[in-house]
Amino acid sequence: MKINDREFKPYITEAELDAVVRRLAEEISRDYRDGNLVACPILTGAFMFAADLLRRLTVPCEVDFVRYTSYCGMSSTGEVSCALPFPTGVEGRDVLIVEDVVDTGLSMQHMLAEVQALHPRSVRVCALFFKPGAFKGGYKVDYVGREIGNEFIVGYGLDYNERGRNLPEVMVVSDK
Repeated sequence: MKINDREFKPYITEAELDAVVRRLAEEISRDYRDGNLVACPILTGAFMFAADLLRRLTVPCEVDFVRYTSYCGMSSTGEVSCALPFPTGVEGRDVLIVEDVVDTGLSMQHMLAEVQALHPRSVRVCALFFKPGAFKGGYKVDYVGREIGNEFIVGYGLDYNERGRNLPEVMVVSDK
């Protein structure tokens, strides 16, 4: 499948994604059964994952979106910019950051510092995908849907120059 100027091939099916999301929802629901949860999906890439995940939680939670960016095309710019910050009402609450992909982890490290300054009771990170080979962060990714290599993926909310987010499965670049 061609998206913009690159070729992509199937990588993770819709059924595989569903199984991962269900498992994560069970783990999170178990861990937060006594909590005061605020889920903070990171826009725009995590919106599909977050919608599916949050619908499957069996614990009450509030949802408040945040938006940070560091990508342009297929690579990180190295600069983190914030378009929509964490809500100020998280003091004393359990915050769950919902992210599509944690690769180098530097953007998430920046976000964690910002949310910690708001004095939540706890902060945990849930990532649909984690790239341990690229990870340089000094923190734990608490909930990992699936570890992957350093390949570039698109679909299920993830994009390549704003295209491909609407795909129900995940594709991997195939024209390198």
